Amino acid sequence: MPAHPISADPRLDALRAELRAIESGQRSEASAVLPFGMDEVDCALASGGLACGALHEVAGASAGLADDAAATLFAAGIAARLAGPVLWALSRRDLFAPGLAQAGLGPDRLIYAECRKDDDVLAVLEDGVRHGSLVAVVAEISRATMTATRRLQLAAEDSGTMVLLLWRWRGAVDPLLVPTAAATRWRIACAPSQPLGIRGIGRPRWSVELVRQRGGPANHWLMEGTDEAGRLALPAEPQHRTAEARQAPIAA
Repeated sequence: MPAHPISADPRLDALRAELRAIESGQRSEASAVLPFGMDEVDCALASGGLACGALHEVAGASAGLADDAAATLFAAGIAARLAGPVLWALSRRDLFAPGLAQAGLGPDRLIYAECRKDDDVLAVLEDGVRHGSLVAVVAEISRATMTATRRLQLAAEDSGTMVLLLWRWRGAVDPLLVPTAAATRWRIACAPSQPLGIRGIGRPRWSVELVRQRGGPANHWLMEGTDEAGRLALPAEPQHRTAEARQAPIAA
């Protein structure tokens, strides 16, 4: 027996077909995944990358400015690798736009929303997710309830829009100790750069910790920071470098 009886009204059949197409499209968007492009990382993620229709959280490993900046660029790089407009909501006027541009997220793709407090940021964020025209929404917050994050997760699943919560430290309390509904949670810390064979500063390196993921274990990597397209990289092992590079003297 068919799931739906054959109707004598072609309009009803057309409506059923339209509803099935909409439901199929929503499932396709919600199941879309953004890979990091590094097998070692993507294979460790339960979805093979970051689920687009989901909530993800990022925080610096400390309240220090360097770790906070690294976490910001980590989130910006993720948003930059999605094609389309991005909403960035915040309550503090300390966002360095040229830094985001260097991570691949230029001003032509960004919509800024300056809010007075965290509750306003979360409200704007949810409206942005439910609008359906954005590829990602980013919010800088220092406080959010389980109920608020659950609403964001459900909204992300419905729209297929990625939600990135960028946690700011409040005092000495690690923001990732607070339970939320996020699909993944990331802690970012600065690490020493690779010494160069000439005078100069090497590509930034970060200690990237996957604190929690739904359906998989935690993990940790040493990564090179975002490039101009928002991409990360795993440092090349010495055996994969040329003999000339291995033997190059380090300038004092």
